[in-house]
Amino acid sequence: MADLAALIPSLSAATWALVLVGALVVGLSKTAMPGGGTIAVGLFALALPAKESTAALLLLLMVGDATALWVYRREPDVRTLVRLIPSVLVGIVLGTVFFATVGGDTVRTTIGVILLVLIAVTVWRRRSARVKKSASSASTGSSASAAADGDATARGTSPGPAPSGAGVALSRAGYGVLGGFTTMVANAGGPVMSMYFYAMRMPVLTFLGTSAWFFAIVNVIKLPFSAGLGLITRDTLVMDLMLVPLVLIGAYCGAKIARRIPQGVFEKLILVLTVVSALALLVL
Repeated sequence: MADLAALIPSLSAATWALVLVGALVVGLSKTAMPGGGTIAVGLFALALPAKESTAALLLLLMVGDATALWVYRREPDVRTLVRLIPSVLVGIVLGTVFFATVGGDTVRTTIGVILLVLIAVTVWRRRSARVKKSASSASTGSSASAAADGDATARGTSPGPAPSGAGVALSRAGYGVLGGFTTMVANAGGPVMSMYFYAMRMPVLTFLGTSAWFFAIVNVIKLPFSAGLGLITRDTLVMDLMLVPLVLIGAYCGAKIARRIPQGVFEKLILVLTVVSALALLVL
């Protein structure tokens, strides 16, 4: 028993409290609150040195990934996943280089700013789309009499030009690179990819399933990079082993909650959690 006790990392009560809550949040974020996982990033960063906290959290995220894959194994949008992976790999490589050359404070500030910019752009795009839709509806109503006279072209009903294929591909690549970069340097890719999936207007379960598969794949890819940077230690492994039950409890509770969340509430929750996560990275 004494030998086993000696393996337990020597942490203060406050530190243990932070990582215990963080582990619970990891489980919830994997099955109900994509983007909310960055709250766990902040908690672990408060409890442990910045770079060591990244490795400790990665291993717990992989446990959460396993539970989320089981819960949402039939839900992912496979085409979206396949199209994202190449740009994400570029982001992971860039993140590895960045992570190895700068301090933890610079990492957190950079990611927080990126998230706030993405939120602003996404909200603006959604509002612009609603304005165009309203204008299109009004134009359709005013042209109803012309349509009744056989105007098959129904002038004025067009909702505007659709995004070009190049524009869609560029947007996807941008989100992929940012997602890979932020997940590598601080395990904070959740809010970035939540903004991408949010912009695609995925149904709740498809959103959660695609997110689960995406991060399961990405976190496995990240593991050798983190190991190569020397961030995974015995203390990290022992602490994470002790925290696994809380991740599983959080994931179970999240799965129960997710199937009862209305689409509108879910989308608002994603925005709020992403804003809170970004501000936490800038302030904590």
